[in-house]
Amino acid sequence: MARKPLPLGTWGKVRTYVAHTNDKGKADSFRAVAGYRDYDGRTRQVEAYGKSRTAAESNLVSKLRERSQLASSGTLTSLTRFTVAADVYLAKLESMVKDDKRSPGTLYTYQQQLKSNILPRIGEVRLGEATTPLLDKVITAIKDEVGAVSAKTCKSVISGVLSLAVRHGAILANPVRELESLDASPQKAPRSLTDEDRVKWFAMLAKDERAIRADIPDLSMFLLATGVRIAESLAVLWTEVDFKRSEVAVTSQINRIKGQGLVRRRTKSRAGQRVLTLPPWAMAMLQRRFSSGVRLEDPVFLDALGGFRDPNNVRKDLRLARQPIGNELRRELGRLLGKARREAGLKQVEAAERLGWSKNRLSLIETGRVRVDLAEARVLADAYRLSRSSRASLMDVVSSAGQPTIADELSWVTSHNFRKTTATLLDEAGQTARQVADQLGQSRPSMTQDVYFARRARNPEAAHALAGAMPEHQERQNHGVNHGQEASDS
Repeated sequence: MARKPLPLGTWGKVRTYVAHTNDKGKADSFRAVAGYRDYDGRTRQVEAYGKSRTAAESNLVSKLRERSQLASSGTLTSLTRFTVAADVYLAKLESMVKDDKRSPGTLYTYQQQLKSNILPRIGEVRLGEATTPLLDKVITAIKDEVGAVSAKTCKSVISGVLSLAVRHGAILANPVRELESLDASPQKAPRSLTDEDRVKWFAMLAKDERAIRADIPDLSMFLLATGVRIAESLAVLWTEVDFKRSEVAVTSQINRIKGQGLVRRRTKSRAGQRVLTLPPWAMAMLQRRFSSGVRLEDPVFLDALGGFRDPNNVRKDLRLARQPIGNELRRELGRLLGKARREAGLKQVEAAERLGWSKNRLSLIETGRVRVDLAEARVLADAYRLSRSSRASLMDVVSSAGQPTIADELSWVTSHNFRKTTATLLDEAGQTARQVADQLGQSRPSMTQDVYFARRARNPEAAHALAGAMPEHQERQNHGVNHGQEASDS
């Protein structure tokens, strides 16, 4: 019966021999030998020497361990900790980002989820210990403590790390495959801006000097005319605008990459490379911007220094635009609350921590950009320890300032809503799902239909189309109607 071969990177029994004797015939050097199976599958004899049997064996074992580690460097085993495997996975993902095979946003999201939610829970777990029951508990805990969206992302990250471990031979199968699918809360129905919404939006922007300085009116118009993503709109150069044909070429997007800053790179997919024809009102806007004197290599929407704009900063400008400085009563309420906070000896950050709110929310309140309801006002009054008379005066102002404004009606608007609006308008105009998907730069029309088309629940044409499905029943029904009509006539 053939002897079972040694596993790769391991050695067999260590044997020791006398290598040399002194003049008195006493052994003063020993040789230790063992068979070592290299990663090419061949077993080779390895030896080491020492002044004693123990020293020779120790030297040989050290030599064998070093040889095994050098040969297996960069590989994962069942004893490798999850955090080490995650580093290897991220390094591979970074390489894919450099090759434009994955987006920097994906890399950043995965890094954050590993740091915040995954490694604190299973970072020191060895790959061979990452069982389905353990991972089920981890994903469930993340879902309960953080949310379903983060849990789904973490599940994808863990699956990616363990798939890499399978390819390295560290584990036989990916235990994430056996986990139940996560049921996140159903997505809200796509909402697009109606004719009235669009009129109100642009009228509101026309009165907001900060929004005008941030180019939000023109950017909103461009998003509506094209349906492009905000990162794509910020990457368009004047060389990509064809005024004769009323066309714009969408080829790139702007991303912020850690350690590199803002980078202009190709669109998310091949479908994102597209040439769009713009309506006259959008071309008039571009002509106005171009005539102000620009360089062809400049972005259409540039920052104050003439470079590319950060998509995150533009999203912030858009948030501020839909929460403009309110009426005088709201500004007065904001001043009162800011004064009360300062008299309580609190900075905005300290007050936000005490309230459990975001600092941004408190800032919006104190600048009169959002409506404050009575419940929030009571919480603030308690936190700032207002006197009874001051509390009563505050509540009076809150009631008066709480009247809804146009900004309140449009507080739901984001850059994505313009994309949905474009898709819905094209759908209502009779464009096919394939045509709309090409406009949006999507490879799958089904995605366009499911996510970007506003649903029309009523479909009267369906009844006409199905009328002939039961011809015999229809004939009897018609006979009954005719018979009733004859009786009525008689």
